[in-house]
Amino acid sequence: MSNEENQQRDNNMLQIEISPEVAQGTYANLAMIAHSASEVIIDFVCMMPGMPKASVKSRIVMAPEHAKRLLFALQDNVNKYEQTFGEIDLQKGGPRTVAPFKINKGEA
Repeated sequence: MSNEENQQRDNNMLQIEISPEVAQGTYANLAMIAHSASEVIIDFVCMMPGMPKASVKSRIVMAPEHAKRLLFALQDNVNKYEQTFGEIDLQKGGPRTVAPFKINKGEA
């Protein structure tokens, strides 16, 4: 690849910055998903043992097309994780089929 092609490729690359606070991450052990005709809403929640309430740590709102791309990207990354570290056991800690608190459905 020529120097000009490398420079053009570098100019087309998206540069993303992340602040130190965001780079630390936020712990969530539950995700709740809702949608309307035009948006998908994902609430990332932290439930602590023995606490009567759980708190939403982050809410992400995106177009359905982006949500589908996220679905495919997550599936690809989970597959790569399992190839490296082994299959993820969803039965660990017992099956969870019902949310531990009442969920109100909403529309955006």
